Amino acid sequence: MPAQKVPVDGHTNGVEVHRTKGLLDWSSFKNVINGELETTSKTRRSINPATGEPGPEVPVATKGDVDRTLEAAKVAFEKWSQVSYSDRQHAVLAFADALEIEKENFSQLLTQEQGKPLVFARFELDLAIQWMRDIAKLELPEESVFEDDKEIRVRYTPLGVTVGIVPWNYPILLATGKIAPAVVTGNTIVIKPSPFTPAGDLKLVELAQRFFPPGVVQVLSGDDSLGPILTEHPIPAKISFTGSTFTGKKVMESASKTLKRVTLELGGNDPAIVTDNVDIAAVAPKIAGLAFLNSGQICLALKRIFVQETIANEFLQAMVEATKNLKIGPGTDPDVYLGPIQNKMQYEKVKTLFADIEAQNWKVAVGGTNPGGKGYFITPTIIERPPLDSRIVREESFGPIVPFLTFMDDAEAIKLANDTHMGLGASVWCNDIERANNIALKLDAGNVWVNTHFELDPRFPFGGHKQSGIGVEWGVGGLKSFCNSQTLFLKRNSP
Repeated sequence: MPAQKVPVDGHTNGVEVHRTKGLLDWSSFKNVINGELETTSKTRRSINPATGEPGPEVPVATKGDVDRTLEAAKVAFEKWSQVSYSDRQHAVLAFADALEIEKENFSQLLTQEQGKPLVFARFELDLAIQWMRDIAKLELPEESVFEDDKEIRVRYTPLGVTVGIVPWNYPILLATGKIAPAVVTGNTIVIKPSPFTPAGDLKLVELAQRFFPPGVVQVLSGDDSLGPILTEHPIPAKISFTGSTFTGKKVMESASKTLKRVTLELGGNDPAIVTDNVDIAAVAPKIAGLAFLNSGQICLALKRIFVQETIANEFLQAMVEATKNLKIGPGTDPDVYLGPIQNKMQYEKVKTLFADIEAQNWKVAVGGTNPGGKGYFITPTIIERPPLDSRIVREESFGPIVPFLTFMDDAEAIKLANDTHMGLGASVWCNDIERANNIALKLDAGNVWVNTHFELDPRFPFGGHKQSGIGVEWGVGGLKSFCNSQTLFLKRNSP
């Protein structure tokens, strides 16, 4: 099944929030250690970014909790790694079916906890279900070569205990995208949610207990100290981390002390190259929607818009009009496209870019001021032709503010697009497919699209170039990242 397309036209058809009867009790949120639900003496609450109201009470795990959890994962690995591949696939598929039953309840919690509009919360749940199903259907066969007196066989064996560190922008999708490949290849996994969005992942792993033996899939909610405790611990064999490049470097440094394997999916500064032969009325709203999707809080959001000079003014005006039509507000309101920035720390960071508007004398094409009142709301903003060395061009904003830039010819477009230490995604928008494909082949990014962006498929590897990451997730390559490669030289005759 190919990945679903992201709705980017600003029409979200919001509907009322309501609870549905499902498989879980949604009145409490607990850690899952060795199959048991546990709380802690110290607890905390996240914040609803749209209202400022406190979220559900969640545990704050201690070093002792970590030790017990990882020991349980180590013990569980001995048996789980011996379960047949097909049985592990069936367990993941059953987990996905259960998540589909609970889709509405997870979606509502996601809107409350993360802030995204309900339509996009439901879309994230649809993707999470699809990701688990498609990953579970992947095969990881042994490879063999037969020669006169021997067989050379390559097989992939599970690493052992793994840790999945999940960010706050897509907490359900990215947790399932780590759980499915880890357990289907025979590993055990401990999920560490972001302190900003812990409740959904706690329930996700609670649901998993119906389908996996104790200790195979566990979760620990904690504060900022929990991540380093997990990455430094001697038991885990691998860390799968999604988050900022800055934190990814810290994870890699910590993991290096015990030579843990790492997969790092980090930040991006994705360019869109728009050539002079596009249908402006059709493409401009798509570019605006992809820049401001999830309030710009996506590693693969469009963050630098490069438009060929001959159509730049007309294209900018069309983008401005499309941006004005994007509704901002709480995710439970109808037709909202941009919810709030997820947390106060990121909100304050994004606001520093707005402070630069006056300080750096940037020209604002649309937006530029922000609403007051409750919630971490940011107005979608386009900065017209800022200097190429300015912060808004060089850094990942991770918010709804983007630079509009221009180029003269394809060679300049490629040079400007590649002029970044990031390399996660990029897209080319052009009616001449041969020209578009030629540009795409010259872009230094792990994921490149033609006439679309942010369309992913769990059957294929996802990763970044340069400082956007190390290794890949998903696809057969993602399965192999949870394994050791073993080459066996087997004699076919007696000596």
